[in-house]
Amino acid sequence: MDFRDLYQQVIIDHSRNPRNNREIENPTGKAEGHNPLCGDKITCYLRCDGDRVEDVSFKASGCAISTSAASLLSEAVKGKTRAEVQEIFMVFHDMVTGETDQAPEEAVLGKLAAFAGVVEFPTRVKCATLALHTLLAALDGKPDAVSTE
Repeated sequence: MDFRDLYQQVIIDHSRNPRNNREIENPTGKAEGHNPLCGDKITCYLRCDGDRVEDVSFKASGCAISTSAASLLSEAVKGKTRAEVQEIFMVFHDMVTGETDQAPEEAVLGKLAAFAGVVEFPTRVKCATLALHTLLAALDGKPDAVSTE
């Protein structure tokens, strides 16, 4: 099996069976995100203990890429510090936008490396990054809705 096939299976699995697709009661952070181009909508919920993400969840409606990105992201950032979440954001963003020509840093991204092929589909970059932008807004306590436009 080719790695691309494996990665596609990961994205499909998380799209069909999203993890952490729920609301957190009494979150310490919450943000809403919208991708007008594709119609994706995500609400991200966080519970932090100091600088560490204790729990994270989302409610999403949208395409397979945005839903699976939210699902995989929610798994990737649990237990991480704010600095580690920022690093995940930067490495992921650089990977999907083509800002780097290096192989994905799987040590940082884990299964989020499955989105490495998104760079070949520029119209899907906003779908893949919506959850990350929304998560950062929730982490920073920004009340305004996040938009990919």
